[in-house]
Amino acid sequence: MVIGVLGLSVGLAVGGLVLLGVLHFVLQRTVDNEAFRTADAVALLAAEDALPDPLPVAAGQMRVQVVDHEGRVRAASIDADRLVPMLRPEQIDRDARQRLTVPGERVGLPGPVRVVAVPAGTGAEPRTVLVARSMADVRHSTHAVRTILLVAFPLLVGLLAVVAWRVVGATLRPVEALRRGAEEITGRDGGGRLPVPASRDEIHRLAVTLNGMLGRLESARNRQRAFVADAAHELRSPLTNIRTEVEVAQRLAERTDWTAVSANLLADTERLSRLVDDLLLLARLDEAPPARATGPVELGGLLAAVAARYPSPPVRVLIPESPVWTVGDPDELHRILANLVDNAVRHARGEVVLAAVPAPGGDGPAPASRRAGAGPGAYHLVTVTDDGPGIPVADRARVFDRFTRLDDARARDAGGTGLGLAIVRELVRRAAGSVELADAEPGPGLCVRLRLPALPDEPA
Repeated sequence: MVIGVLGLSVGLAVGGLVLLGVLHFVLQRTVDNEAFRTADAVALLAAEDALPDPLPVAAGQMRVQVVDHEGRVRAASIDADRLVPMLRPEQIDRDARQRLTVPGERVGLPGPVRVVAVPAGTGAEPRTVLVARSMADVRHSTHAVRTILLVAFPLLVGLLAVVAWRVVGATLRPVEALRRGAEEITGRDGGGRLPVPASRDEIHRLAVTLNGMLGRLESARNRQRAFVADAAHELRSPLTNIRTEVEVAQRLAERTDWTAVSANLLADTERLSRLVDDLLLLARLDEAPPARATGPVELGGLLAAVAARYPSPPVRVLIPESPVWTVGDPDELHRILANLVDNAVRHARGEVVLAAVPAPGGDGPAPASRRAGAGPGAYHLVTVTDDGPGIPVADRARVFDRFTRLDDARARDAGGTGLGLAIVRELVRRAAGSVELADAEPGPGLCVRLRLPALPDEPA
């Protein structure tokens, strides 16, 4: 605000000086032109040797003299001096038109006087016409304008400063409201929203954007708190089991079956290790940027590799007739299928069936070198089907949340952490795919439908 007012003051001052300079120049030019017109008219009479006495010039602020080469006054207007010329002989150029400023006392006019000289007459007796015009009017006009500027400019600057202060204050008032709102939010540990001004301007958009950011931060904070609380609870359970086993074995002393205790401790340790690994993986997925395709992966071979970890039955693989290629990180795709199969085996009554269905246009026999894959945007379908109790439709979206286990899963849990499907969802998103749950056909059971992007140009 201060810088703006100072800049305005400097600009107005410079503008006032320029205005005064231009005004003085224009008025002086007007005086010179008027004097030259009078001098030209008298010079014409002198050239015709028809000078009247006195010279016919309107009385007032103008004096006229005609002087010879020796500086003697040959003719004058009625109110001009007939003895003393307005210019000394050495000041007069006999061959050029001149304009000079002399003191008013020499001419008998108030203030400085503008004198113009015009050569008149030729031959043996050259003459010069001198016309004096008072600059009093010019000085009065410039003085009046200068006074007006000196009075008006401070008032104008003050008025503009007050208006600018009010305008800037009104503009920054919503910003101050945002600042106070942010301070209150900080005071109450991040809850709440910033006030949104009614005006549809940049500050309104800023407030809306900041509120959206606060909403996302609050959601992330709530998820983090819930995640930490659930993780603490899940970590406490195996630690409590381990401590209980050790305390009971210590109290029983010689009657302790250390073989059974070690087996139980090993099981709890493995469960704790899996839980820590899953938590670290989810933490890395939360912080990691979106994954980039690392290479082609053949889904039939990947299904066979995952199924090899389980006996057959219950796990059975339906190998596709031709290779089905997708693109992604092989380790992440293997982890996705392993988690799905682990979950299916845990709840299956009889068997688990794995299958891969090529995208439209992506199947068929391969030529000797290459064959065209599915078009851009196509997806291969991978299904993991079990004949277990299934999942109610109302719970199918909830089971992908972290540490979510249905009551039946908790009753029959064999070491699951409740993070398997959450890891699947995050890895599928990184692979640019999708996952959904559906009823097995024919039922009962559950079918996990996993869609993975098809490789546009599949290798031979």
